[in-house]
Amino acid sequence: MTSELARRVAFTLGALLIYRFGSHIPLAGISIPAGPLSSSQIGRISIFSLSLIPYLSAAIVIQLVSVVWGRLSSLERSGEAGRRRIARFTLILTLLLAAFQAFGIASAIQNIPGLVAEPGGWFLLSTTASMVGGVFFLVWLSEQITRHGLGNGLALILFVGIVVSLPGEVVTALELLRQGAVSGNLLQFTALLWVALVAVIVLIERARRNVPVQYAARRVGQRLLPSRSSMLPIKLNSAGFMIPATVTPWIFYLPLALATFVFGQTPWLAAAYEHIQFARPAHMILGAIAVFMLVFIYTAYVLDPEHAAEALRERDGAIPGVAPGEPTADYLDRVVSLTTVVGAVYLVAVSLIPEALVAYGGLPHFFGGGSALIVVCTILDIETQVRGISLTKPGGEYS
Repeated sequence: MTSELARRVAFTLGALLIYRFGSHIPLAGISIPAGPLSSSQIGRISIFSLSLIPYLSAAIVIQLVSVVWGRLSSLERSGEAGRRRIARFTLILTLLLAAFQAFGIASAIQNIPGLVAEPGGWFLLSTTASMVGGVFFLVWLSEQITRHGLGNGLALILFVGIVVSLPGEVVTALELLRQGAVSGNLLQFTALLWVALVAVIVLIERARRNVPVQYAARRVGQRLLPSRSSMLPIKLNSAGFMIPATVTPWIFYLPLALATFVFGQTPWLAAAYEHIQFARPAHMILGAIAVFMLVFIYTAYVLDPEHAAEALRERDGAIPGVAPGEPTADYLDRVVSLTTVVGAVYLVAVSLIPEALVAYGGLPHFFGGGSALIVVCTILDIETQVRGISLTKPGGEYS
């Protein structure tokens, strides 16, 4: 292991330990001995309860808006100053989303008899501020991990939150088996299905559609660069793993939360909440439609065929058999569209299979396809970065 790799590993572990420590700091004003909740459940009501979900949702919403609003898209491509403005917009939207969600949670828990020592305005204010502050601290911590540690800090923090819950879920499954609530054959089938699902995720996330590119000879200063062949790799899943894990739940619950805030608790809102619960048919149908559409919208932002065609033209590159300019953009648009269909179907399947097991297989809800995507993609990202550090630093072998 190189010294650079060791330093990054140590930094990452230290930052994640800070995150786990903060996850056990309860909100002020919670009366643990009282109320219908257990101490372990109350312990989960911490300053980091919102995790990074408001920030991730804000970032993806800003990116989706830039697809349909050209001014915002051009701002992001205008250089460092434009990217800083986009970052400020993202943080402002994060503040709004986090404050809205934190206030809703604070209002809900203070209505539980005996749980809050002194309910009222001060508790609502302090709890909301604590949870919003926790979100922004995690945003800062994730940036430090990305800069000085291993992997993507945002994904790693989500990864740790998922992995630490796995032992408890395994124990729950074994206890249900012992009580006869589920059959051994069903658990074996579920385990094999998850192994197959993970294998598919690894296969798709590594898959690329390589478009051949031929670069003409050109002179750069005093050097003459010879003609060369290359590949333009296009991921089958260019939308990543954040859409099913973060944005889709907001599409369900944010409008209902706003309606509840405006109209209060009404029978039709209660019925709507009931129908969009996890593993209900409406949730699965709407979720599949939302994921499929969001994949196309987000991919259109990430992969701009016109921008790619212009970049190839500026570098004297061309796709064999395709004329430069607009024909190249049209060709890339067709390739991206076909690969996006594959990626969208893949993300819908990964999202729906675990939910269908809960709905029709009689299994309890452990974790969903979005969580599996986060875990697998984070491990693949760390593996790639470790290989890169080991190959570029002196003493390239690592143990």
